[in-house]
Amino acid sequence: MKLPRLESAGLDGWMVRLFERIDEQNLPWITALMRRSEAAFGAALVDLVPSYTTLLVVFDPLNLTPLEARHRLQALLHELVPDGPTASGDVHELPTWYDPSVGPDLERVAGHTGMSVEKVIERHAGTDYRVFALGFAPGFAFMGLLDACLEMPRLATPRKWVPVNSVAIAGRQTAAYPAVTPGGWNLLGRTSVRLFDRDRDGFSLLKVGDRVRFVPVDRHTFEARGGDTTPTEARR
Repeated sequence: MKLPRLESAGLDGWMVRLFERIDEQNLPWITALMRRSEAAFGAALVDLVPSYTTLLVVFDPLNLTPLEARHRLQALLHELVPDGPTASGDVHELPTWYDPSVGPDLERVAGHTGMSVEKVIERHAGTDYRVFALGFAPGFAFMGLLDACLEMPRLATPRKWVPVNSVAIAGRQTAAYPAVTPGGWNLLGRTSVRLFDRDRDGFSLLKVGDRVRFVPVDRHTFEARGGDTTPTEARR
C-alpha cells in the first residue's frame, strides 16, 4: 500500500504510517511531523506517540472531529520535509559498568557472536544510538541501530525482575531500564544515570531524536557516580 497513509486509531486518534522498515533515516521525517502537528493542532492536541516507522496523533474529539484531524494531517504530509541536522536532539553520555555480575548475559552474548567479552563491550560502546521511541515503561527509550554483529534474540523466558538502569540489547536495539520491571532483553551491564525522575521537567532524561553514547567505566568509577553494584541474580 502507498505510504505515507493514515490509519484510524479510534474516535480520537490517527496512526500515520510513514515507513515499513526500521531505518535511522526515518527519524528526521517523524520528528518533523511531530513539530508540525504540534503547531497545526494546537490546544486540540492530546499526545504524540512516535515509533520507528509511525506517529500516533491523539487529539481532543470535543475540539476536533476525526475528519477535521485527518484533513490537517493530510495537509501536513503533502508539504512535509525532513528535519535538518540543526534539529537534532541532545547528546547524552551514559557511564556504564559492563560486568557479568550486573550484565549476566554478557558472556553468553560473547559466545553467541564469537567475540570476546572485551570486543562485545567495544562494539556496543562504539556506536552513537538514536532514540526512536519511548514506551514499555515510563522513560524506556528504544535505541538503535545496534551493530549487526551484536544482533541477539530476546530471551526465550523473560526475567521476572530486571534491576533499574540495566543496559541491554535485543534484535538490533539497545536500551537501559529506567525502573525495575520484567524484561526479556540481554543484559550487558548497568549505568549510573537516573533515566526517569518525577522531579525532572518532562520526567524522562531521553527524548525521541536524542543521541546516546554508552561510556565504559570501571567498578570504582561506577560506584563513585552512585551506581548500584548489587549482582543482578542476587536481586531476584
